[in-house]
Amino acid sequence: MAEVSNELIFEVLKPLQRDVGEVKSSIGDVKTELNALRGHMISLQQDVHNIYGILGRHDLHLERIEQRLELNDAPNLT
Repeated sequence: MAEVSNELIFEVLKPLQRDVGEVKSSIGDVKTELNALRGHMISLQQDVHNIYGILGRHDLHLERIEQRLELNDAPNLT
């Protein structure tokens, strides 16, 4: 059986260490991109929330206009 020396082990571990370093760097890049996506999603959620608020106010305005113009579908009891 071949003798395993420390030099042989180090030669095998050097590329492995380099590969692990590359993987760590890639994971860091993915984390950065994921955080950017989270930021965009939060912005989109806030925009949708604001749009719903605006639509709700417009709905109230339209209801008031319909009542003043007597355009609502409810039967008039008078």
